[in-house]
Amino acid sequence: MMNESQSVDGRICETCAVACQRFGWHRNGLRRFRCPLCKRTYTEAHTRTLDTMYISQDRAVLALQLLLEGNSIRSTERISGMDRNTIMSLLVKAGKKCECLMYEKNRNVPVRDVEIDEIWGFCQKKEKNRRDQEKGIYGIGDAWCFCGIERSSKLLLAYHLGKRDRQSTDRFIGKLHYATGDSRFQLTSDGWAAYPAAVGLVLRGRADYAQLIKVYSTPREGEQRYSPGDVVEAVPVPVMGLPKRNRICTSHIERQNLSIRMGMRRMTRLTNGFSKKWENLEAAYSLWFAYYNFCRVHSSLRVTPAMEAGIEGHIWTIAELIA
Repeated sequence: MMNESQSVDGRICETCAVACQRFGWHRNGLRRFRCPLCKRTYTEAHTRTLDTMYISQDRAVLALQLLLEGNSIRSTERISGMDRNTIMSLLVKAGKKCECLMYEKNRNVPVRDVEIDEIWGFCQKKEKNRRDQEKGIYGIGDAWCFCGIERSSKLLLAYHLGKRDRQSTDRFIGKLHYATGDSRFQLTSDGWAAYPAAVGLVLRGRADYAQLIKVYSTPREGEQRYSPGDVVEAVPVPVMGLPKRNRICTSHIERQNLSIRMGMRRMTRLTNGFSKKWENLEAAYSLWFAYYNFCRVHSSLRVTPAMEAGIEGHIWTIAELIA
């Protein structure tokens, strides 16, 4: 006959309808129980992190916080004690959730000044190092992330990870159109040749568009490989509509590019932390942009960009981000 002191929380076997006994611990730290008659085991009631993962929410938040502060997968593994495969799985699941969140929240946002730019990265290897048999594979080589930011609120409106080509440009401008709704705004970009046609086709007169063309000097001795020359001139060029000259600027989106390289280990130059899978790189971008919009207090605004834009009323935690 079972000792009543071994019965915990009135856990009843669904098959035998008798009280269960303690039976150790589950790998996620929750208690387990076993029926003394049919030997069926049960786990203490719980909610899985991101619907599928056994790790606790606290450990998941710690791992994601470390990744968002510029740590690599292996350093996160050493600090958190979690397996690197679990961390990468967590990153992918959190990234997909954040991608959906960005589409849900960044819709019909009223904007006034928008700046767009592209940031270069690569997956597995740089474009010039691809073998002939790898040139038809999309997930290998250069990876360009197109980003659009609202100048006043610093809200990241839209992004798209792809190649630096016409197709990716069109998709990005389409996402920007979705995020800005019917707002008329001034748009500034760099001199990428695919922008004018995409803006004219997708935004259809909603944007007063200008490009800021930068003229570089010749790189100094020893800088040819990793550093461009100094900017000697930035020439504003109106493209369509009536853009105001004093608002033609890309400084804010370029500062966002710096934040990306500081906050995402896989985007840090001259390291071995680069992405080996396109899916992981895309998830890392999604997680970073959602964190930047909803969780990270901007130093000059004193609130998050989402609060400044009026689409949220409080500072989110990472736990809310992945809930």
